[in-house]
Amino acid sequence: MDNYKITEWCSRFIREQVKKGDFCIDATMGNGNDTLLLSSLCGETGNVLAFDIQEPALTHTKKLLETHQALPNYRLVLDSHTNMRNYVPDESVSCIVFNLGYLPGGDHALATRSDTSIRALKDSLLLLKKGGMISLCIYSGGDSGFEERDAVLDWLSSLDSRKYLVLKTEYYNRPNHPPIPVMILKLN
Repeated sequence: MDNYKITEWCSRFIREQVKKGDFCIDATMGNGNDTLLLSSLCGETGNVLAFDIQEPALTHTKKLLETHQALPNYRLVLDSHTNMRNYVPDESVSCIVFNLGYLPGGDHALATRSDTSIRALKDSLLLLKKGGMISLCIYSGGDSGFEERDAVLDWLSSLDSRKYLVLKTEYYNRPNHPPIPVMILKLN
């Protein structure tokens, strides 16, 4: 197994989850890598909505999608992931991807925050169809601190185990607060 980066690890689960024709969301667009992956997995009959509050994220993502000649099955939205429910009906989404932290190469002061991230995650649970999945990468330490990580992990531990399966893995022997990958599966 050569997938040591958190994004590659999470991509393995996303690839198993998303089928042609699915509707997916990239809740934290960043530089567009997850948007590109979701677009390719959904195919011509699927759709992807990608959200970010920073214009450079949309610019990078659009360029990446054009460079890779992605299918025109995506919509890039300059808005917060806390507003996803304004764009999508409940129980319609197969997969929602979050990368918490800051835009790679961007302003570190513009990082995700626990209050808005948890609100968006709560809304995501409503958007997921039965059998849907949230892929969540939690980056912490350094500029972004630990408050968001701790608050999100605490919230995740409180989810009803009859409705959701939460799988948290970790890089156990990596120094410097490595990212934490989490998968949330909606059971019913």
